[in-house]
Amino acid sequence: MSSNATRTEAAPDPLASDLIGSGVEGGVGDQLTAWWQRVRGGDMGALPAIGGLVVLFILFSILSPFFLTERNFANLLNQAATLVVLGMALVFVLLLGEIDLSAGVTGGVGMALFVVLASQGIPWPLALLIGFVFGFLTGALIGFFVARVGIPSFVVTLGLFLGYQGLALVIIGPGGLFRLEVPELIFLQNGNLPTWGGWAMLVIMLAISAGTSFWDRARRARAGVPNRALSLVWIKLAAIAVIGGIVVFVLNQNRGQSVIEVAGVPVVVPVVLVILWLGTFLLDRTKFGRYIYAIGGNAEAARRSGVKVRWIKWWAFVICSSLAVFSALLSVARVGSVDATVGRDIVLSGVAAAVVGGVSLFGGKGRLMHAAIGALVIATITNGLGLLNLPAGINLLVTGGVLILAATVDALSRLRSGGGR
Repeated sequence: MSSNATRTEAAPDPLASDLIGSGVEGGVGDQLTAWWQRVRGGDMGALPAIGGLVVLFILFSILSPFFLTERNFANLLNQAATLVVLGMALVFVLLLGEIDLSAGVTGGVGMALFVVLASQGIPWPLALLIGFVFGFLTGALIGFFVARVGIPSFVVTLGLFLGYQGLALVIIGPGGLFRLEVPELIFLQNGNLPTWGGWAMLVIMLAISAGTSFWDRARRARAGVPNRALSLVWIKLAAIAVIGGIVVFVLNQNRGQSVIEVAGVPVVVPVVLVILWLGTFLLDRTKFGRYIYAIGGNAEAARRSGVKVRWIKWWAFVICSSLAVFSALLSVARVGSVDATVGRDIVLSGVAAAVVGGVSLFGGKGRLMHAAIGALVIATITNGLGLLNLPAGINLLVTGGVLILAATVDALSRLRSGGGR
């Protein structure tokens, strides 16, 4: 056997098998052409949600003079934070083609345990940890029934959705209400960074994005895998700098209504961005993330390829329930109290946020950023209609219509691209 044949049959560089394909390689023109072909083929990603967000901003800015004010912009980000985190939590199970209807009430019971234990003298960090442990165990329980026993996730989580409402009543008591007395946690949703802190946050974002991009390029080069044009990295960094700079500048303006100045990026913004980056890194740059997409695309094929489908599903539900508790913490920090209804109504909005953003209900397609954009769309609808003093029923009608439209776009895009129902 010749040496050339030996090299041909040699195993590929193991680094190459650990990399996520970055799609079509080439310059900016090649990328735009490939993107347009994907859109024409039905794979629009978050494009409809981004377009809808732009339309909503224009519409509400015309209908209400208060919508584009610095104060309302900051308020919108605070409002959206809870839904953004819950939407991102649900992405982990939606990518598998599963669903978690209990995520909202899981977070509510976790917060109920936290405030009740803290009120009885237990140090609040320990009480909060117990609340998160409850979320972890709930995710483990769901994962066991779904992955091991084989019960559909819809049935399991619907049962917990009903049962945990009763558990919250047992813990809090009918009509009971506990105030959140922890300044550090209240600060999460009611505090602001100093004006220099927003610019520091933007610099850190640029540094992390640049470091991640060049690290990805170095790994692909070592593995002998083609890289996209370097100009695309600079375009991405420029977009982050421009958009981020505008947001920081606006939020650094004084939005107080008294002699006390209120300015700066809300503290919850960098907190949510950290979760978004960590979750995106997990899904895009680890085997765990690739296995989630593989299972969502074809679970049987993934199993035959050696993927431990049961464990991946188990961990996906654990992550979802744990993040749901953090989402509930942001909600409680914003209103300053906990009652037995926390998390009861938000889970469907979380599913809607993910679907509106472009995450497929059929599994295998979507990203955390899509859920974040979808959550901003829904939060913008709620915020804008509230400024117009329209009834709450109108808000529900509009949100429901947007969800049906997004699900229809998802289904049609799959049919157009040749996917099954």
